[in-house]
Amino acid sequence: MTLNFGMSFLSLTEFLLWATVAFLFWRKKLQRRFPAISSYLALRLGSSPILCITLLLQAQPWGRVFYPVYFFVYWSAYIASAALLFFICAEVFRSALAGLPGLMRFGVVILRWGLLASLIVTLSTISYAHKGVLILPAIAFGLMRTVSVLELCLLAFLCLFMNAIRLSIKDFAFGMALGLGLMSANDLVLALFVNWNAGLATPLQFAYELTTLVALGIWVAYCALPESSRKTAALTATSPIYRWNEIATALGRPGKVAIQQPANRFFLSDVELVVEKVLSRNLS
Repeated sequence: MTLNFGMSFLSLTEFLLWATVAFLFWRKKLQRRFPAISSYLALRLGSSPILCITLLLQAQPWGRVFYPVYFFVYWSAYIASAALLFFICAEVFRSALAGLPGLMRFGVVILRWGLLASLIVTLSTISYAHKGVLILPAIAFGLMRTVSVLELCLLAFLCLFMNAIRLSIKDFAFGMALGLGLMSANDLVLALFVNWNAGLATPLQFAYELTTLVALGIWVAYCALPESSRKTAALTATSPIYRWNEIATALGRPGKVAIQQPANRFFLSDVELVVEKVLSRNLS
């Protein structure tokens, strides 16, 4: 009884936090910048009550008829969540690199191709022993695992290049990436340890719910606090980020020069300087 009450309390708290995030998100009209996040919040708020009511009806002696409803609603929402999470990652990436349009456009292209390759690998490694609708859980888990890895990569990228792209830790995009990364790591750890030892399912479920509440608390904080203004990226012509941005901007555009070289400097002169340094070190 205590175990069921604890899980019910954590589930109710999680739903209230989702509702709080959605309220603050829509009150600040952030859906204009992040429509995928808005759709994801609407999906979570809409599917959770339906699943809860269906689950309660299914627990009744006469409630077996509601099992197919619960099955299709749950796995359909799960697959839709995986798809929306990819678009959320793309939105966060665009917002973080808004000051570097060349790198942003090039990065989104790489993101799409990487996702396509991951989907091909995921769908090709799924066991198709189950037929019909029973294949939905395997597909859903494969898609969510792929998106979880993408979320962790996005968070790692923002943490490593935060100073280079002039991204503040108070930026809303970083807050969304931090929450997504925490949730994805939570999913991967739960799946790993449950498969390793099924007896740890109950304590890990509590840890999973608590970690989810922490991630939602981070989102609530970023939605409630005023967003800090982005620093203007004042990059010099010799800055590596500036050169990468110019190269990425020129890619795919015929006739555009990526980086203008000074008139008094030639590429071979740089090569000659490098060769002279190497020779001088070997002779000394």
